[in-house]
Amino acid sequence: MIPVTERAARTGIPGGTRLIDRYILRETLKPLAVSLAVVLVALLMERILRLFNLLAVHGGPFDMVIRMAANLVPHYLGLALPAAFFISMFVVVSRLGEDNELDALQSTGLSVPRIGRPFLWLGGGLMLFSILLFGFLQPYSRYAYSAIYHGVINAAWDATVPESAFVEAGDGVMLTADLVDPTGRALERVFIHQTRPDGEEWVTTAATGRLGANPERTHILMTLHNGVQIRTTAAGEPHVLEFATLTLDHPFNLDVPPFRARGGSERELTLVELWREMHDPTSLLSPRVLAAEFHARIVRALTLPLLPLLAVPMGMAAKRARRGQGVAMAAIILVVYNHAIQLGESLADVGRVPAPVGIWVPFALFGILCLWLFRRAQQRPGENPFASTFERVDDLLQRLGQLWRRRPRESKA
Repeated sequence: MIPVTERAARTGIPGGTRLIDRYILRETLKPLAVSLAVVLVALLMERILRLFNLLAVHGGPFDMVIRMAANLVPHYLGLALPAAFFISMFVVVSRLGEDNELDALQSTGLSVPRIGRPFLWLGGGLMLFSILLFGFLQPYSRYAYSAIYHGVINAAWDATVPESAFVEAGDGVMLTADLVDPTGRALERVFIHQTRPDGEEWVTTAATGRLGANPERTHILMTLHNGVQIRTTAAGEPHVLEFATLTLDHPFNLDVPPFRARGGSERELTLVELWREMHDPTSLLSPRVLAAEFHARIVRALTLPLLPLLAVPMGMAAKRARRGQGVAMAAIILVVYNHAIQLGESLADVGRVPAPVGIWVPFALFGILCLWLFRRAQQRPGENPFASTFERVDDLLQRLGQLWRRRPRESKA
């Protein structure tokens, strides 16, 4: 069967190139969607486990976990999008090379820039999406996440105790129980630690306990049976009290203190608000921090159209070498570039360098590197700079493998 790209190239009509563009875009969107889904699920699952632990300690409904996780999606999407976009292009180009579809396209007169045009258009579209993501969605989602987190941390204790979990009931009271009924009110093998305002520490254990409220619903009552209470004074003197029945009370307040207004951090401001605050002499936020945040967001969005210039020549070179080498080299380049942006942003925050210098210089160097590599791939497709690098790495790995295979024989001799 003749590949789709080769059949389209043989038609010799403009519609054939449009077919090639659609084919390349379709093949790129598949691994892009899969990569984004895998990375997002992996990142969210780790955070969801931590959120469940948070709710187990402080209490709260299950839907809070869903709401907090949903507000983390824009943040993790911004982290995963550049890597997923690059990997999807690299996989598609290297596969086209292995199936000789790239050779078929180039033999019909299509240049490397023409083949890479669908990637550039896709990168431009993702750049616009990233401006919306970094500039507007993330600030609101960060504030929403912080507001929900504040509500969970400062919410009143709802007088329920999860089984075998420590619960902070407020005012220095921490309790746990080995067995709890489905309502969370009837407890067995109870342990309570209290830090009193006068410096005393009370440790109470009981065989059973029951949670309830007084008739006015102003205090939570815990009735304990068959237990021991050890009271240690501020001077370190212990007093032991054995009891058959003991009732402890705790203030019951459902009012949660209000959360601050959005804008307390530069990361909660949109691009328009950042620009306004940067030029407001009365702003409470540091102008250096505002400028660094503004330029960093713009640079991260503009990086996406540059990735095809790096992925195409690297994918073309990977057809004669292992894909793992290309992915590893790309990961190194992207990680170094990302850390350079973060370093420039940090230096701009403390005033060591101006924000445009600290952030745009790494971007310019990365852009020059991508343009040079793409230009070389266009002028000399068979002499791609990555091809020689991959071949050297492959030769080195083969030599190391040969030395490793010879080692047992030499030791036996």
